[in-house]
Amino acid sequence: MAENADVLVMNIGTLDAELVRAMKRAGTAANEAGKPVVLDPVGVGATSFRREVVAELLETIRFTAIRGNASEMAVLAGVEWQGRGVDAGSGYADQIEIARQVAKKHKTIAVLSGASDVISDGKRFAKITNGSSLLPRITGSGCLLSAVCGAFIATLPIDAAYVACLEACASYAVASEFAEESLSAKNLPGSFRPAFLDALANWSKEAIQEHASLKKGVMRNENCTGINNCRF
Repeated sequence: MAENADVLVMNIGTLDAELVRAMKRAGTAANEAGKPVVLDPVGVGATSFRREVVAELLETIRFTAIRGNASEMAVLAGVEWQGRGVDAGSGYADQIEIARQVAKKHKTIAVLSGASDVISDGKRFAKITNGSSLLPRITGSGCLLSAVCGAFIATLPIDAAYVACLEACASYAVASEFAEESLSAKNLPGSFRPAFLDALANWSKEAIQEHASLKKGVMRNENCTGINNCRF
C-alpha cells in the first residue's frame, strides 16, 4: 500500500515490535517508489525505547518532513529542553534554531508546532503566529497537523515540501481561529473539535492568504546559530 499511496505519514503513538517492523517496511517501500514520507515522533523523549525506535527509523528511512512539538524536536536536534511528558511543549531554547538543526541533521523539512509554528529546511525558515488557544485542549491536534502536512506535500512536487509544510501549517492555524470564532459558547473544547474539522474542510487559499500571520527568513550562513543570526 505504501507504494501506491501519494504520501506515507508515520506516527509512533502506540509502539510494539510488529508495528516498528511494519513502519520500516512501509517507509523503505515508499522511499523506493519515490513517495514522500512524514514522521511524527510522538513523545520521543518520554522513554529510551521511543528514542531507540525513532533513531532506527531515521537510519532506515529518508523522511521528507518531520513534525513534532518543541520537546520532541529538541530531542531530535540533540539539545536541552525544559519540558516533560508526551505533550511537553514549553521551554526556553530557540525554537527556530531547534527546527534548523533538525532539518540539517536529518536532511528533512522540520515542522516545530506549538503556540507558534516554525518550519525550516535548514537554511530558510518561517514562523506562523496564528492559532486558536483551544488547540492544546483537544487531544491529537499535533497528530492531525502531521497528517495535514502529508496531504499538502502529496499535492506538490517532492522538492516543494518546504512550501507545502508552510501552507499546511498556515491553513491549519487559521482554520482553528475560524473554528473558535464560530462557537456560540467560548472555551468549550468539545464543541471546538467538530467546528475545527468543518473549518479545515472549508479551507480556501484566499482566506488563508488574507488571515495568515507569518515571518519568513534565512540564516546568514550555514555555520551560524541562534535567532540573532537570522535575517528576516
